[in-house]
Amino acid sequence: MEAGTWAVVVAAVAAYMAWFWRMSRGLRGPRVWPVLGSLPGLVQHAEDMHEWIAGNLRRAGGTYQTCIFAVPGVARRGGLVTVTCDPRNLEHVLKARFDNYPKGPFWHAVFLDLLGDGIFNSDGETWVAQRKTAALEFTTRTLRTAMSRWVSRSIHHRLLPILADASAGKAHVDLQDLLLRLTFDNICGLAFGKDPETLAQGLPHNEFASAFDRATEATLNRFIFPECLWRCKKWLGLGLETTLTRSMAHVDQYLAAVIKARRLELAGKCGDTAVHDDLLSRFMRKGSYSDESLQHVALNFILAGRDTSSVALSWFFWLVSTHPAVEHKIVRELCSVLAASRGAGGERVDPALWLAEPFTYEELDRLVYLKAALSETLRLYPSVPEDSKHVVADDYLPDGTFVPAGSSVTYSIYSAGRMKTVWGEDCLEFRPERWLSADGTKFEPHDSYKFVAFNAGPRICLGKDLAYLQMKNIAGSVLLRHRLAVAPGHRVEQKMSLTLFMKDGLRMEVRPRDLSAALDEPCGAAADAKRATAPCA
Repeated sequence: MEAGTWAVVVAAVAAYMAWFWRMSRGLRGPRVWPVLGSLPGLVQHAEDMHEWIAGNLRRAGGTYQTCIFAVPGVARRGGLVTVTCDPRNLEHVLKARFDNYPKGPFWHAVFLDLLGDGIFNSDGETWVAQRKTAALEFTTRTLRTAMSRWVSRSIHHRLLPILADASAGKAHVDLQDLLLRLTFDNICGLAFGKDPETLAQGLPHNEFASAFDRATEATLNRFIFPECLWRCKKWLGLGLETTLTRSMAHVDQYLAAVIKARRLELAGKCGDTAVHDDLLSRFMRKGSYSDESLQHVALNFILAGRDTSSVALSWFFWLVSTHPAVEHKIVRELCSVLAASRGAGGERVDPALWLAEPFTYEELDRLVYLKAALSETLRLYPSVPEDSKHVVADDYLPDGTFVPAGSSVTYSIYSAGRMKTVWGEDCLEFRPERWLSADGTKFEPHDSYKFVAFNAGPRICLGKDLAYLQMKNIAGSVLLRHRLAVAPGHRVEQKMSLTLFMKDGLRMEVRPRDLSAALDEPCGAAADAKRATAPCA
């Protein structure tokens, strides 16, 4: 190589290193490498990503910035990521400057094949129109009644018999898998009025459920690769892009048949002319949606309503099984509520009689401590641990961080529940009492920008109340009848995904619960302290 060429190369390297030093000096997050940016750290911590992000945020005081690729012209725009869990910043992004922080083009492109322009993958007027329709429906009593009906049927005719068989045969169950099947059946019933029966006896294979799972997995795989790469694989028909195409063809075919039949039913031309109370039928009555739009409506609600509740319940049952004092308080509350509503003139009733009927809405509403335990679970193990927004115009966050247009803001929901500055020195402890009034009789919600498990601002989860209703029904029904314990040798670990699944499921031993013994056990702080022998979360 000639001397002149060497001089150009050395000058270019020197100029780049000078630029890199200036650029990286202002980043308070994990180490950023020349050219590769923060990718080495992301790869190194692929199996403990959420804990790694939480540690970075603690050291940085709640907000840091990093760049995915340290390349001039890219690093300060598309490659810059601002990561935060500061409640002030969350309120700014999710509410105060909502229009400046949409889902954005990258998120929309990734989920387009699966969710289309549905409510969870759209911005602007498209989102506003669907949100208005959905908001009206989620406030109706009939939708709550429909949810209760679907959930109670799945619990009493499917989940409980499976657990009873496992208890009698002293067999282990993968509780996460059972809960995923249960919530999938429920959300399909609520979304479009069809029961796929994935939790039926024998746990049968369902091609629609399998196709939906494959499509979801292939979609999430797109986050791993640059957009140009997965688009190229899609064009060439390679890898998981082929899986996505084939799976979506099956999903579309199934839903197209459901929609066609439902339109005929609602028109009174064939089949069941009874009133349908599912979301699909409600959207059909509200406006002139195309069949494609209605498919996207159904798929969006299935994706949002299945994994979130089942994952939250999986972590709940694990935490309760390792915190006997909390478990005892939940069972004691269940017995107290049922004794008050199903007792006989103050006389003690055989607890077995309480198990004959599903919970009523009024009974579920009175389960204050159970709701606190579920909320505490979601604080520590939110179903969606991280979310991201696109920055439309240059802005400053309340803590002074500058975010340029074209960059992205990731808010760590997982970290938001684990900051001492927000939740106190015991922030890593599983303590449902932090959600209760001083006398323990009322549920006291925390600020929605401290507790972001259900999102916040204009995009706050419409199904929040229905989710609590479903989770309390399932949790109460199971804990009244059974004691659960993690199977010997089974390790509970997080799976790195957009949803906080357990990596190898949740294998549990199922044992019968003696409610008479539970009622006769001593109460009070001393007794609870004696039971609290398990380690903290």
